[in-house]
Amino acid sequence: MAIDTRNLEQMLSELRAATAVAQGKPAAASQAAGGAEFADALKAAIDQVNAAQQQAQQLAQEFAAGNENVNLQDVMINLQKASLSFQQMVQVRNKLVTAYQDVMNMPV
Repeated sequence: MAIDTRNLEQMLSELRAATAVAQGKPAAASQAAGGAEFADALKAAIDQVNAAQQQAQQLAQEFAAGNENVNLQDVMINLQKASLSFQQMVQVRNKLVTAYQDVMNMPV
């Protein structure tokens, strides 16, 4: 299960545009009409990571319980996908925190 990075890319482009406006530079691209709210896009990405982790945990529990329909390969692949999606979310969070700190440190 892969994370849909389009929402994350949109969030980053909005942050870049806000940073450019705060620095007095013209924004490269304005937000599209009807675009997703920043908080909604962030929540959707977090929900995707959570769902991947829950699915992987459920498969691991079924395998540990001896369910014959669940094989070790599927369990390990889903656990790795959940781990990678979590790591990606942490990296995006770090970038957002850095962007926030940059905006807050700008002189007014």
